[in-house]
Parts: sequence; C-alpha cells; structure tokens
Amino acid sequence: MASVRSRPNGKLFFDFRYQGQRCREQTALMDTSGNRKKLETVLAKIQAEITLNTFDYAAYFPQSKNLERFSTVASNSLANTGAPLFSVFAEEFMTEKQAEWRRSHQATQRSRLDIHLLPAFGQSPVNAISKADVLKFRAELAQKPGGRKGKPLSASMINHAISLLNLILAEAAERHGFDNPCINVKSLKVPKTQVDPFTLREVQTILATVRPDFRPYYTVRFFAGLRSAEIDGLKWQYVDFERRELLIRETIVKGITEYTKNDGSQREVLMSPPVYEALKAQYEVTHGKSEYVFCARNGSPLLNRNVTRRVWYPLLRHLGLKSRNPYQTRHTAATIWLASGESPEWIARQMGHTTTEMLFRVYSRFVPNLTRNDGSAMERLLSQHIKTTNPDDPNNNK
Repeated sequence: MASVRSRPNGKLFFDFRYQGQRCREQTALMDTSGNRKKLETVLAKIQAEITLNTFDYAAYFPQSKNLERFSTVASNSLANTGAPLFSVFAEEFMTEKQAEWRRSHQATQRSRLDIHLLPAFGQSPVNAISKADVLKFRAELAQKPGGRKGKPLSASMINHAISLLNLILAEAAERHGFDNPCINVKSLKVPKTQVDPFTLREVQTILATVRPDFRPYYTVRFFAGLRSAEIDGLKWQYVDFERRELLIRETIVKGITEYTKNDGSQREVLMSPPVYEALKAQYEVTHGKSEYVFCARNGSPLLNRNVTRRVWYPLLRHLGLKSRNPYQTRHTAATIWLASGESPEWIARQMGHTTTEMLFRVYSRFVPNLTRNDGSAMERLLSQHIKTTNPDDPNNNK
C-alpha cells in the first residue's frame, strides 16, 4: 500500500507501486506533521493518476533513476499493442476490488500478485499472453520452492495463483476485446484434506494437562467447533449466557476484525455444559479487561500463530500425542456430535455449513470408531426378524 515514510536521516520519501514495481522517491522535506500532510496529498494524486493510466513519472520525479526503466516499459505498452501491460492493468484491477474483497483477502491476493504473477507477466501486454504462456507459468510454479522447508508449492497454492491470473485476464479480455487465455486451463488435482480428530480420551488428557489459563480456550475449541479466526475474534458482546449461545458475527484474521468467512458462517452456537462452564470461568478473568473473550495480557486479541507455537505443539509433544494442527479441534467437535447421535442438520448449522454434505463426506467415517456401530446393529436386526435356516435340517420343510 502506498505511503509516505521517513528515512533514518529524518527526511520523508514516497513509497508506492507503479507498473508492478516498488518505487521509493526521496524528498528534501523533514518528517513533520505538516510536511507529511503535504506529501500525502501529492501521493493521493499520484495513485489516482496511476489508476487512470495517466501518470507521468517524469513530471513528478524528473531526476529519478527510475525514468530510464519506465520509459523502456512505456515503449512496449499501449502505443504498440493497443492494450496495457499486465502490471498496469493488474494494479487497476486490484484497486477496483478493494470495495469487494475483505482486507485479509486483499492482502493475500496482493502477495500472490507480487510474488508470482508480476515477475512472470508484468511487462507483457495483457492481450499478448497466450494459453501456452499460462501453462508454462503453471509448470514453473510446480518446480518453484515456496512451501515449507523449501518444498515446491502445493497444488492448492498453484491453483490460487492461476485463479487470480484468470480473474485479471478475464476482466482485461472483456474490456480490451481479446480471448481470455485461461479458459479451459484445468485446476491441478488437490490431495484430499486429511481429517485427524482427537479421541475423547485424548481430549480429556489435553484439557487436564494444558496451562490453566488456556484451559477455557481449548475447552471451547474442542466442544464448540469454532474456526480459529472465530474463537480468536469472539467478543463478550456475542456471548449470551442467558440463552447459552455464542453468536458468531465476526472473525479476526492477521489482526484485522472482519465479517465471517461467508454468510453461512453467521450462526448461533449452542453452549454445551463444558463450554458454558469454561466461559463462565473466563468471564472472571477477561471481562472488563478486554472486549475479546480470549486475549493477551494487554487485552489485545490472541495471535493464533503464537498460541499454536508456544502452547499447542509443546503440549502435544509433552503428552506424546501425534502432532496435529489446532484446526483438528473443530473436526473433533464434529465427530463427537455425530457420535452422540445429534441431527446432521443441527450439526451443520453449529459448524456454519450450509448443507450436510461435508458431514457425510468427511466426518462420518470416524463415527463407527466412536460408537462401535460397525454393522453389528444390522446383524442384530436381522437375527430378530429373520430365522436362520440350515439346509441339511429335515425339519425345514415342515
């Protein structure tokens, strides 16, 4: 995001993006509130001109070392092809999407654009990108280190990058009259997500051993089925002790409070007795100190990454349990509800699913392990109503 910043010498400079490149232009003004206000006004004008594709770099920064670079780019842009460079159009596209996308999603898409798309297509006119270019780009991503421990990008990450490329080129194609090269480019097959819930005995062990100040937090995670962003963003105003309900209305992602994942995630979650007691105990600790139910010592919301690294994984190692990410607590809640015989429709509503499809597709295979309903119920039914016969018994025909 464009900004006016200060160097160690106290002088202000512009920090913005133009044609897919990060630009930093020094000024002679010292860092004062008045000077910042002046430069922010100029920066707003620059950003508007970049969006309208009317920005003249030399008019603002005639002595800049960047002029030669951008003059070369300009010669290959609109004048020769009749369509803007991908970098120019992509910046316009991202600006237009700010009103539509959540801030956390904007940040994620911005990262994909900067890391993957701009280096590959930034200096190409949008109408010069071919399907072969897209397929080559996808193949290169599959070999590009970027995952954990230097591993190649996952199929899911590659699909997300291609999806953003498709969004940008589809819009460009409509405005500048060419065929979108991403049409019929199939998504890579993504391995099925592994669901690995905890057993009830494991849950009991974890809750008995975890730090007392985090026991309410993990009790709610295990028995309410909330997503990480939902429990970390839960505020006291959304805890209804009288009706014994948690009102899921907001989430917190990367420190930003936002709307829930989707409309279906807006829901009321019934407090089971363990959840009710855990929240009553937490009320005595944080109510009045913070608007958030679970918070840091200074009242700010928990940072999920820090909690996971400092509390969750060390606890699993201490107990000798298989390492699993904390999202498995949500899966655990689903399997416990199913094993208890709760209505699938009710469970789906508790979890924020619009249908029961995921319950039967993902979770139902764990229910037999919890309830011992492994086909023996059908055997008992048949034995009660159908007489088993022995073909060698002479009395069978009587």
